[in-house]
Amino acid sequence: MEDWPKNFFQVIETAVLEVENLFNEMAEEIYEVIDEWEKFSEEITEEINTNIIAEIDEYLNDLIDPIIEVYLDLDLDTPREDVDYYFVDHVEPTLEEHPACRGCTHYHGQVYGGNLLVCAMHPYGVEGESCPDWESYNE
Repeated sequence: MEDWPKNFFQVIETAVLEVENLFNEMAEEIYEVIDEWEKFSEEITEEINTNIIAEIDEYLNDLIDPIIEVYLDLDLDTPREDVDYYFVDHVEPTLEEHPACRGCTHYHGQVYGGNLLVCAMHPYGVEGESCPDWESYNE
């Protein structure tokens, strides 16, 4: 019985060493799991970069290229007879459309339900270069 303190401390020391070994083994396994997750995440990132982003780029190119082509084919300097008035709310008279209305105080130029109201006297505008009801802004 005289050696019980010595035995007690040996048991405690052995227990501490076993717990330390357990923690070291757990840490090694955790590092292995983390390394595997890192490799897996790198593979997923590579897969996304090579396949999914390439597919998205291809899809966007397929979607945007026709729009760009149509825009580049537009001749913006040529007046359009088929103006879609549903997208505008006011139209200014030009040399090509309603030239007689330029500078006229009666010109309205508002769009209602897709229909342009030029003025109260000539709702669709006048044919030709002059209007019998034309009045200047300054008068």
